[in-house]
Amino acid sequence: MKKFDDIVSDLAPGKFGKTGMIWIGFLVVLVILGVIAYADQVIQGQKVTNMRDYALWGIYISNFVFFVATSFVGSAAVAILRLTNNSWRTPLVRIAEIITLACIIMAGITITLDMARPDRVMYLFIHARLQSPITWDIIIIPTFIVISLLMLYFPLLPDFAILKKHFETSKPRLSRWYGRLSLKWKGSEEQKVIHAKSITVLSILFLLAGIMLQTIDAWLFSTTYRIGWDSSALAPYFISGAFVAGTGALVTVIYIVRRTRKLEEYITEYHFDKMGKLLALACIIYLYFNIIEYVVPFFTAKKGEDAHLESLLTGHYAGLFWFVTIVGLVIPVLLLFFKKGRKPFPMFFIGMVVVIGSWWKRYIIITPTLLEPFMPIQGVPESWRSYFPSAHEWIITIATLAMALLIITLLVRYLPVVPIQRTADEQEMNTEASFKKIPS
Repeated sequence: MKKFDDIVSDLAPGKFGKTGMIWIGFLVVLVILGVIAYADQVIQGQKVTNMRDYALWGIYISNFVFFVATSFVGSAAVAILRLTNNSWRTPLVRIAEIITLACIIMAGITITLDMARPDRVMYLFIHARLQSPITWDIIIIPTFIVISLLMLYFPLLPDFAILKKHFETSKPRLSRWYGRLSLKWKGSEEQKVIHAKSITVLSILFLLAGIMLQTIDAWLFSTTYRIGWDSSALAPYFISGAFVAGTGALVTVIYIVRRTRKLEEYITEYHFDKMGKLLALACIIYLYFNIIEYVVPFFTAKKGEDAHLESLLTGHYAGLFWFVTIVGLVIPVLLLFFKKGRKPFPMFFIGMVVVIGSWWKRYIIITPTLLEPFMPIQGVPESWRSYFPSAHEWIITIATLAMALLIITLLVRYLPVVPIQRTADEQEMNTEASFKKIPS
């Protein structure tokens, strides 16, 4: 059994190494390039993008939907595991909370980037229409940001108090910051009771808000009556897809954090095995909804839906469609059926593939549908009939992804990614349980 001081030393945030500083510098450069590209887009207007009357959303909305989907990892892996009291979740939940917060913040920023007139963003609130899903979207996203922040912050209170004491001599300034953030946490029984109840309430709100966010996001599409989105099953389709994207992102990040912070003793192969089973389940559920989404219309399709399905299955977008389906979903499920596929490094590789597939899946959901207009239009330029992002769009999109990674990196730097107090308490409980099993 490890001593408490050893656990604190192992889990307390450490310095960035040379590689870490290079990584942060690289991300900052990408973000700066994105800011420059966006400033130029605001000055020149949307003509610097390849969005036209057909593809009027493009890659920005694809990226927005990806961030919203990935943020669901908080509801799926944090709220559910907390409420069901799964003990194996302990080393993973804080990383999931960090990913959720970073992604939902970037979702809010990304939707603003898509606006040709960002100076009019307040009009969304001033002239909101309650019957519009967009109104509910701009309500639920800030709400989810607040809940995500509280869900990350409240469980940290005991750890902040521990870090205040831990850094008192070596880093007094950092110690004072942790002290302020701990809100005078003393670890009294009264505080623990209030703390536990608060986390339970937040977990319930977290789960409900996450489901509402994915549902409203789906309604933004299904209420347009467009071919490809006109489905009553779009909300569960989005939720199941978000489950895949979020779990894949969590697997990828925990592997990197485990290796860079040398946490192999706390994030073990057992945790990767559990996450592998969870990811396999998520992929199977999403595959089921993919069958509903594409196979049923295949037999009942109208003329417009036939053209849309043809572009996905055998047409212009067939290569990308089959890539995200087979490589991003089917192959990961097959690999995760085997125990060797649920080892740390294979899980990292599978998680990366799933995340990449999830991003391109959002592109497939958005772009081909928009290129099928409500009514045939004659005499339009040929360039309107196809869409591929311009350099400005790619630079800005890559910058938003870099910003999300930068937020995750900085939070991992200054927060204990594995809960210190809970890890110590669980170790003590496990030791006591072991002694009780020894016959007298």
